[in-house]
Amino acid sequence: MKIATFNINGIRSRLASLLVWLEREQPDVACLQELKAPDSGFPAAEIRAAGYGAIWHGQTAWNGVAILAKGATPVETRRGLPGGDADAHSRYLEADIEGLRVGCLYLPNGNPQPGPKFDYKLEWFERLIAYANTLYTSGQPVVLAGDYNVVPTDFDIYNTRSWLKDALLQPESRACYARLIEQGWTDALRTQFPQQKIYTFWDYFRRHWETNSGLRIDHLLLSKPVAAALRGAGVDTWVRGEPHASDHAPAWIELDLTRAVTASARGKTPRAAAQKTAAKTAPGAAKKTVARKTSTTASKTGAKTAAKTTKKTAAKATTKTVTKTDTKAAAKTTRKKPAGRAAATTTRSATKSASASPRKTRTSHR
Repeated sequence: MKIATFNINGIRSRLASLLVWLEREQPDVACLQELKAPDSGFPAAEIRAAGYGAIWHGQTAWNGVAILAKGATPVETRRGLPGGDADAHSRYLEADIEGLRVGCLYLPNGNPQPGPKFDYKLEWFERLIAYANTLYTSGQPVVLAGDYNVVPTDFDIYNTRSWLKDALLQPESRACYARLIEQGWTDALRTQFPQQKIYTFWDYFRRHWETNSGLRIDHLLLSKPVAAALRGAGVDTWVRGEPHASDHAPAWIELDLTRAVTASARGKTPRAAAQKTAAKTAPGAAKKTVARKTSTTASKTGAKTAAKTTKKTAAKATTKTVTKTDTKAAAKTTRKKPAGRAAATTTRSATKSASASPRKTRTSHR
């Protein structure tokens, strides 16, 4: 299953670009943000014609989120975060798709800061953290995908110099994101590209796209069962280079959900199931080990009794030879092991090379 998140930055004005991307990349699930359209203005017919069912939570001029599913209609499970009865912003939508819970979110931008917009950003973040914890501890497979409006670390931006006062880089924003991760969520893109600069947003100004001066603010967070099913991730940067493009590019993950969904249905993750199997096997293995040790001890005792009839010199010579041989073999094995580990590390690093490309900047209206 391929799941993507894409801040479309105006679904009516960029519908043609959205349809081209859906046709070319064929995501199974697409989470969209910044629809900038009321519910009545959502292009449901065009998206249905492209082969996707959809649910959406629109808002005139700003915000708005939607979840698309190829060949299916997402089953809505939540609209808006708990505790936000007075919040009129359309920023969170959640659905079940093929045994997977998908949350699509558009976190407030928070600029200018300090001020009421930044206060609202942090308050909204607190509600997300509280609700995300209930999702994570439920043990079900969950993906929280969207535009988080947070640059997690300095490694996730081309250069911090001109962004130091921006709400996306403030210590409070980063601390909230870190608290989410501490619940156990896996940041899919950073997990797949631990040492690589990868961006999802490039500002329209100062030639940020042309110079790959990007930021990573669109994230896919995975619960434990889904993290075990992660097979790949990336950013469709070619979308940002299209005419009349959004300042974001779609970020995506690929999952093999077979084991994850099965384990979750039983109330265990794949790792927990493996641990249980190991625990069951351990007693039998221990008994066999004890039996082998007892047998070996008996044999050794007999051998020692027989050896008393032999010359002490011959016994010592034999012991020396065996010890030397064992020591050499052990030394050889020890010398070989580091090379094997190094080779394995190199292979993993080589395997993890992937394409990532620039993105855009944020405006203060969000």
